Amino acid sequence: METNREYSYKGLVLNGFLALLIVLCVLAFCIYCMVKTEANSFFGLLAGILFLITMICCAGFVMQEPNEAKALVFFGKYKGTLNRTGFYWVNPLLSKKAVSLRARNLNPEPIKVNDKSGNPVLIGMVLVWKLQDTYKALFEIDSQSLATPGSKGTSARALSAAFENFVRVQSDAALRQVAGCYAYDNAEGKDELTLRSNADEINERLVNTLNDRLSMAGIHVQEARINYLAYAPEIAAVMLRRQQADAIIAAREKIVDGAVSMVKMALDKLKAEGVVNLDEERKAAMVSNLLVVLCGDEPAQPVVNSGSLY
Repeated sequence: METNREYSYKGLVLNGFLALLIVLCVLAFCIYCMVKTEANSFFGLLAGILFLITMICCAGFVMQEPNEAKALVFFGKYKGTLNRTGFYWVNPLLSKKAVSLRARNLNPEPIKVNDKSGNPVLIGMVLVWKLQDTYKALFEIDSQSLATPGSKGTSARALSAAFENFVRVQSDAALRQVAGCYAYDNAEGKDELTLRSNADEINERLVNTLNDRLSMAGIHVQEARINYLAYAPEIAAVMLRRQQADAIIAAREKIVDGAVSMVKMALDKLKAEGVVNLDEERKAAMVSNLLVVLCGDEPAQPVVNSGSLY
C-alpha cells in the first residue's frame, strides 16, 4: 500500500495581522533607539540588530486564497504543507512553494492511433484534473525544472505549466493505450465493446488508466471523456462506402422481408376469397412479378395481359 507522505505543517503559525502589528511596534522602537543613539551608542547597535531581524521576519508573511497550498521546506527538508486560507506568518527561513489545488481542464488536439483492428482513427478527449498531493507533485516528479527563480507568481505559473505538460504527455499515452484495446465499431458483427457504441465504459476505463499513470505526481483525474472520434482521412472514404453498403444491405433485407409478407398475404387472400385459382406455375410467375414490383428501385411499368389465365 502506497503511503501518503504529505502532511500539514505543525510549526508555529501566527495570525498575519498580529505579526504585522508586532513588526510595526519593533520598527517604532528602532526609530526610538536611533533617536537615543547620540546619548548612548548602545541604542544604535540595538536598533540596527532589531531592524535586521525585523526585515528578516517580514519574509515570513503568507497570504493564501481558497484551494491553494504552500509546501514549506527548511533548507531542503520538507516540513509540511500549509493549507489554511487567510493571512499568516510562519518561520521566515522556510522556503514556500505555492501550488494551486483548483480543478483544471485539458483539451488536447485529437491524435491518430490504431484501434484494435489496426484501422487508423483520430481520437480526442477532454479531462478535468486537480492536484491532490503536494509532496508528490513537487518532489516525486521533476516539476521544478521549469520553475525559474523570480517572483512567486512567476514560479507558480511555471509549476502549473510543468504540471499541465506532465498531464498532457501522460494523457496522450493513456488515450493511445485505451484506444488500442477496442475496435472503432462492430464491422464484423461481433458482440464486443467499441469506441463508437460504448462511450460510458470506455470513459470509465480511461479515467482509471489516467489515475494509475498520474498517481505518481499526486494528480487526480475527476472526469475524462472522448469528445472526438473519426476515421483517419486516408481510410475515411473507404469506411464511408462500407457504412453505406451496410446501410443498403440492411434496408434491402427489410424491403425483402416486407415484400415476401405482402406476397404471401396476397396469395392467401386470393385463395381464401376464391377470386382466382392458380396452379403452381402461375403462382411462381405472380410471386416473381410482385417481388420485382415491390423490391425494385424504379417504378414498375404495367403490362396488360388480355389473354386467359387458364
